[in-house]
Amino acid sequence: MAVREILLLGNPLLNEISSEVMPGERDDLPSIVSDLHDTMMDFRRSYGLGRAIAASQIGVMRRIIYMNTGEPVVFVNPVLKNESGGMMEVWDDCMSFPNLLVRVRRHRSCRIEYTDMDWKGRSMDLEGDLSELLQHEFDHLNGILAVELAIDGRSFALRGSISRFPRRTAREP
Repeated sequence: MAVREILLLGNPLLNEISSEVMPGERDDLPSIVSDLHDTMMDFRRSYGLGRAIAASQIGVMRRIIYMNTGEPVVFVNPVLKNESGGMMEVWDDCMSFPNLLVRVRRHRSCRIEYTDMDWKGRSMDLEGDLSELLQHEFDHLNGILAVELAIDGRSFALRGSISRFPRRTAREP
């Protein structure tokens, strides 16, 4: 429907906790999801990346995540469960600070339980990149940004300056 402005680092809305989508709001989902899709695809064209986006990143303070890694998936009112004890370090990127990378620790695996667009309960077991991705987007719904989860004060890099370093490492903390 429309490419929406992505809220950038420093916008106080990014630190707010999103509200659950209520059954009576179900009819609003298609237009929100369409805006999330259009916004993410526009970001991909500009930056060459973008696999998922939280509704809060476009100022819609509802618990909705749109992911498209080949097939679109909409997560309504997601809940993360069964987070593994094993952690991985990743250079996290974000549409809300597109030129900044932040080194954070994420669970190697987790389960996400959610409602789909037809209001049916679903779950998905996630590992590796998808686990990291959905943890990042889930954090957005709780008003948490990757910059707040940085491993230490040296865990920041500009996108172009890190090309010679590995993107993901399997080190245990």
